[in-house]
Amino acid sequence: MEIRVAAVDDDPAQLSLLASTMRAMGHGCHTFTSGKALLRAMRTETFDLLLVDWQMPDMSGPDLVMWIREKVSTTLPVMFVTVRDEECDIVRGLNCGADDYMCKPVRVGELMARTRALLRRGRSGQQEQSDVRRFGDVEFDTRTRAVTMKGSPIDLRGREYDLALFLFKNVGQPLSRRHLTEALWGFGVELNSRTLDTLVSMVRGKMKLRPENGFKLGAVYNVGYRLDVLGDGSAGAATK
Repeated sequence: MEIRVAAVDDDPAQLSLLASTMRAMGHGCHTFTSGKALLRAMRTETFDLLLVDWQMPDMSGPDLVMWIREKVSTTLPVMFVTVRDEECDIVRGLNCGADDYMCKPVRVGELMARTRALLRRGRSGQQEQSDVRRFGDVEFDTRTRAVTMKGSPIDLRGREYDLALFLFKNVGQPLSRRHLTEALWGFGVELNSRTLDTLVSMVRGKMKLRPENGFKLGAVYNVGYRLDVLGDGSAGAATK
């Protein structure tokens, strides 16, 4: 499934380089030329990785990262990509909440390697070490694309399976409609607004993702959808 990256930089050439590198890696990349534009987008959109410049016309990179850490997510992977290479800047960037720091000029190979490392780190505990992924009583076989719940088979087909696995990998996380669309159909695909809603409804019904069964798959106003595990949360813990 496609990774969704947001890159913010007020230099069009640098932004183009970041975007083309991410897309060469097979990731969808959304670009922003100001910190406030990214923050506006994050009211309704979700991302898997942020690439952040330090110097922007409307706000500083550290201020942007601190706001994201306080208001949006403490775990979303963030990397500074900036010309500022003094040790004090690197320390400040990491202390304000960034996970990594890369100095310009951008070296494409290094950017790719750092991106892979950040995404591995961000998804630690979710790496597929075998064909079977377990989330409490729910089991996904990624080789046969079979799903069972409490040992009983669930008939999920095609993108129903893809959506269900993606939701369970991101339990408790709000996922924007565009994030889900790009994860399932690819970057830049335009769909009828009912297509995703119908798919969510099918998965909810087939897997009985309702409060009486310990789950809640619901809409997040003005964003998208979120799968929550109710009770002690044990049903949503991923195991290998």
